[in-house]
Amino acid sequence: MLVFYKERLVFLSVPKTGTTAYETALRDRADIVVSDPPELKHAPVYRYNRFFRPMFEKACKTEMETLAVMREPISWLGSWYRYRRRPFMAGKPNSTHDISFDAFVDAYLKGERPGFANVGSQAKFLEPRPNGLRVTHMFRHEAPDKLNRFLEERLKTRIETARENVSPEMVLELSAKTEARYRRKCAEEFALYDSID
Repeated sequence: MLVFYKERLVFLSVPKTGTTAYETALRDRADIVVSDPPELKHAPVYRYNRFFRPMFEKACKTEMETLAVMREPISWLGSWYRYRRRPFMAGKPNSTHDISFDAFVDAYLKGERPGFANVGSQAKFLEPRPNGLRVTHMFRHEAPDKLNRFLEERLKTRIETARENVSPEMVLELSAKTEARYRRKCAEEFALYDSID
């Protein structure tokens, strides 16, 4: 999470959406950098609303806008699958070394997900709160130019990012049947992604 206080902007760090690269590029420009522990670095909207928002409103008497990046849902699961397939994960409980991507997505769709497929939900991470708090500015991971233009204009700085924390490249195959189930059971993920300009 990056906080730009003067610009009244908080950059939420949705896992597996390339935000580590922005953290590196903008950490010297940010007023607050939350890079650890992961529970705070990757604070979802509900956690931001509960802990960070009151701090700004009560201590600073100001309301912040929020920004987040969302990845296309199949690509997002693919990134988690590849991330958990890194060499040092072999033999660990959350490894995806011995299963196919199709089996990984199938496990993700179970009511009680096994550890290796328990990776959360972008829609849940970004879910608006009952008090009306929602992400002010949403961007697609697949359209970084739009995000960069917004940040450069808002922060009045040039942004250059390098790829970081990248999962191993590999071809992933998802059967039409499993994809259809994913789209049906997690329709909110696709609807949210499709709603981003």
